[in-house]
Amino acid sequence: MDIFIIIIAVLFGLIIGSFLNVCICRIPEGKSVAFPPSHCPKCNVKIKWYDNVPVLSYIILCAKCRHCKEKISWQYPVVELLTGLLTGLFVYRYGITIWTGVVLVVVYSLIISSVIDIKIMIIPDRFSIGLIVWGLAFFWCNPNFSGTTLQMFGQSLLGAAVGFGGLLAVALLGYALFRKEAMGGGDIKLMGGVGALLGWQGVITTLVIACLIGLVYSIFLMVTKRADKGSAIPFGPFLSFGALVNLFYFISPSLFLIRY
Repeated sequence: MDIFIIIIAVLFGLIIGSFLNVCICRIPEGKSVAFPPSHCPKCNVKIKWYDNVPVLSYIILCAKCRHCKEKISWQYPVVELLTGLLTGLFVYRYGITIWTGVVLVVVYSLIISSVIDIKIMIIPDRFSIGLIVWGLAFFWCNPNFSGTTLQMFGQSLLGAAVGFGGLLAVALLGYALFRKEAMGGGDIKLMGGVGALLGWQGVITTLVIACLIGLVYSIFLMVTKRADKGSAIPFGPFLSFGALVNLFYFISPSLFLIRY
């Protein structure tokens, strides 16, 4: 892969990351992502193009609005950098192909979903259900599936069913045992989308990775006294991380089996 193409991909990702920030801020409030143009949420002054350059403007402005000096959230450069990095990585992994485009849409959707989940503990249906539709629509170019066209579609459909149904069963069991919500509806639908893209095996490894990372994070919060056993934490970002790992390099469930 030509390094020049990777650099272009990263720069493209940085620009997309700026748009993802708009989506993250406006979608939960039901606002349009196209209008009005980017503006300071405090003084409402339209942001000039030279103050809207991904990452660089944040540094030059010292994380403050040029006009009212309102502090700019660290979310903006982090999302831009993450989007740029992941765009470069997946272009490097798959090259310039249809599947790369499919995967990048998934990556961007997972970034938006994760940040919104962190902020308000909700995963919008347009992304969770959207990923199910997206995975089923592009099964035919999915390298995770094989066989005839009908078999490939069946693998995608089975994955969606296992992802959605499996997490729904966990949620119902958790509620029956603990009398409180153990898994959010957004997480359940998100796993349906993961299954449509990665198949039933990808559902398993994504869930294992998410649980392991989530457990480590929960222990960290309790040790640092930032949360207790009853505190709710967003699970969407951990599911998204597991899905991204599998999208980059598919992990078989057999990796987690202990052999004697």
